[in-house]
Amino acid sequence: MLGPTVQTVRGPVAADALGMILPHEHIFINLLREYRANGLLDDPELMAAELARFAAAGGRTVVDCTTRELGRAPRRLAAMSERTGLHIVMGCGHYRNPYLDREAIDRLSVDALAQAIVDEVEHGVDGTGIRPGIIGEVGCDGPHIAAVEERTLRAAARAQIASGLTLTTHAARWPVGLPQLDLFAAEGVDPRRVVIGHCDMVPDPAYHLEIARRGAFVQFDTINGHVEHEIERRIRAVCALAAAGHLDQVLLSHDVCLASDLAASGSGGYGFIAAAFLPRLRAAGLSADDCRRLVEDNPRRALTGRPA
Repeated sequence: MLGPTVQTVRGPVAADALGMILPHEHIFINLLREYRANGLLDDPELMAAELARFAAAGGRTVVDCTTRELGRAPRRLAAMSERTGLHIVMGCGHYRNPYLDREAIDRLSVDALAQAIVDEVEHGVDGTGIRPGIIGEVGCDGPHIAAVEERTLRAAARAQIASGLTLTTHAARWPVGLPQLDLFAAEGVDPRRVVIGHCDMVPDPAYHLEIARRGAFVQFDTINGHVEHEIERRIRAVCALAAAGHLDQVLLSHDVCLASDLAASGSGGYGFIAAAFLPRLRAAGLSADDCRRLVEDNPRRALTGRPA
């Protein structure tokens, strides 16, 4: 296979075959700790139907950022990939509070935590032979990096350097993506291999611009059809970065992780960006080529670290 490849749950795939990419989603996930009954996606029939909407809209690749703490299911992801025909990229690493097993993590050094991630990347997860293609999502629950989160983030950073995989984070509600970038820089990670997640949950254009200026990807990944005001705010955020010359560092996704996010529940599901958000960006002044870059070139470059 010539050229750069991306590791999927069914093996490496040529980067130029990834097509339209959703860079931050979940297919099977357990968030019951925080969201009660709304926080469980566990029905293969339902999820296959939901993913079919993305495929019907021209989608080709889904990055599943579910970690071990959230019920990562390598074999089920591989079966779903085969069933839907979609490429699925699986994540690794440790999530955030309150999901982290602090006692287990405290028993290991940061280097040992990092090596466990690298072992999965090189050999597969739990004897399945199914290998991750991205590190994350890893991150923080609050406005600061908690002590246990600092250790898991440093482990993710060291695993990134050892493996070469891209690192994608959880940085919701507060501008904690900047301290995350500080930590990664201290560990020697190239910011061009970092995706700061949930940036659209922080309504601060200066925050988005600073992440881009540091060289990382700015991911607007909670895009859905719930509230018109929130859709419009995300359109303005994308257009602001485009006007500032940073369109190539913008990523778009939905972060489907709750039952209420699904099309079956009346939300946009995995197809909202393709069906509704991209046309809105066109109406706001972005070109067809700009939109293609947002959903094909940018996430492909984010995954590979190579020019589009």
